[in-house]
Amino acid sequence: MKQCHACHAEVVILTRIGRRDTCEACGADLHCCRNCRHHDLFAQNQCREPGTEPVRDREAGNFCDAFEFRDGVRAQEADPIAEAKAKLEALFRRYLH
Repeated sequence: MKQCHACHAEVVILTRIGRRDTCEACGADLHCCRNCRHHDLFAQNQCREPGTEPVRDREAGNFCDAFEFRDGVRAQEADPIAEAKAKLEALFRRYLH
């Protein structure tokens, strides 16, 4: 199942996704980094596909030739700083109580 990165609504693809295609439910761009299977927050340029051009707005439609709509449900992309703070707080709570 394919889902919109913004609203998580199911996206039915009958043809190739174009740069101007949008989600029927929320209007978000579909041909964007956040919907691509190569998007990775921890990879160089946030893309696992080598040689791609840098993209400023990962939620905006773009012309990337490497775009492939990701399959399945992606877990919420965690904020690494918030995650680290939460772990640190949990560690101190354990030793202070």
